[in-house]
Amino acid sequence: MSFLFVNFSQAQEVQIELGPDEIGLNETFTIKVTLSNDKIKSYDQFPEIQGFQKQGISQSSSMNIINGQMSSSNSIIQYYKPTRKGQFTLGNFSVLINGESFSSPGKKITVGDAVSTQGLGGNAADPFADFFGRNAEEPEYVELDDDAFFSVSVDKKEIFAGEGFNLNLAFYMSEQNQAPFQFYEPGKQLDAVLKKLKPNNAWEENFNITNIEPEVVEINGKRWIRYKVYEASFFPFSEGTIEIPRVPWEMIKYKVAKNPTFFGANRQEDFKTFYSNPQTITVKPLPPHPLKNEVSVGVFQLRENISTLEVETGQGFDYNFGINGVGNINSVSAPKRMPGANLNTFDPNVRQQINRGYGRVSGIKEFNYFITINEAGEYELDDHFNWIYFDPVRAVYDTLMPQAKIVVSGESKVNEALSGQRLGGIYDKIDTESNQFANEQYKYYFMTAINLLLLGAVALLAVLIIKKK
Repeated sequence: MSFLFVNFSQAQEVQIELGPDEIGLNETFTIKVTLSNDKIKSYDQFPEIQGFQKQGISQSSSMNIINGQMSSSNSIIQYYKPTRKGQFTLGNFSVLINGESFSSPGKKITVGDAVSTQGLGGNAADPFADFFGRNAEEPEYVELDDDAFFSVSVDKKEIFAGEGFNLNLAFYMSEQNQAPFQFYEPGKQLDAVLKKLKPNNAWEENFNITNIEPEVVEINGKRWIRYKVYEASFFPFSEGTIEIPRVPWEMIKYKVAKNPTFFGANRQEDFKTFYSNPQTITVKPLPPHPLKNEVSVGVFQLRENISTLEVETGQGFDYNFGINGVGNINSVSAPKRMPGANLNTFDPNVRQQINRGYGRVSGIKEFNYFITINEAGEYELDDHFNWIYFDPVRAVYDTLMPQAKIVVSGESKVNEALSGQRLGGIYDKIDTESNQFANEQYKYYFMTAINLLLLGAVALLAVLIIKKK
């Protein structure tokens, strides 16, 4: 693979990463653009490559927190499928990211025999080819029958609270469709539609589609060209029913001249409104459990990494507890730290990466701990860490537990650890402050003032008694 780094601003950087030099006929080539410390708000079309077909775009984002400092990156990946074997050249090209142009020198790509890894299939076609020409006379226009529809689809009709479902808005045309269409103010229409569609009581992971690209899909044995206008995954916070209403989508549909001529206006702009079908998603409550309202929901695995398995007492080491899988990565909390003597930890550094593509949200959240142990012995980390979650596929609660065992040798450091602990507050001043009573130097003046006050009170009382008599 090759990389190109481009300075974007003082704290931002654009990286253009090209796929490998050699791939199999059934593999995919990729162009990946990564922007650091900013969101990708807009981007231009990726280049065409001779001998390849575009296969769609996916996006991903990642976030790191190291010692309280946060950094992030966002990526767009364009996939290409080779159509034949041979050597091809991706020439110099530029991509417009957030209104700024970034260039890559390209590379040569060799496509060989198919290998065991499956590539992404599909063809792309452009149904919006323009008709040119003028007609000396006003032509007669006719409307062609269309084979197209607008769809609001979900991938699941029944889920658990906290489990994600994918919501997809797309316009479909069959490969045999003859009626010419064009999108009409898609951004404005989408804003209005989403106000009706988005569930309120749910976390949204938006796939951020900024360019409407054609992709070929097969439905019930028939090939269609799909144009996605919106895709997101939603994770409901509580049980209930989510109603996705029927919504309209307006397209420009051209009427065509009955007798087209070379110098005529051979099409006339018209409009057609398509309507989606309503959808209903049932959100079931999680089964009874003490942590029912706290656990994450998804299909997760533990990916742990540890710097060493044999240490001396008091010697620190790093332990990484990584939660990897499909689900709402943002909702993943730190593993439970169970109390235990002699093993000390600090708040972990957190690293998170979220991938949005192929109709699901996946990623990893890592918690990196610095650990010290003050007493010799063998320590099973599953006695000190665990993470409970709910698996919606198996409909059971499960626990991710470490497999690592730490062997500690050396003299006890328990007393040193206690003496080295910062007690805080007034104890911090013990070594710097005087051990004499603060009011000692004022004792004489204090006692004199008290005696004078008492004497004045007695004199005042005597005067009052005399006046009364």
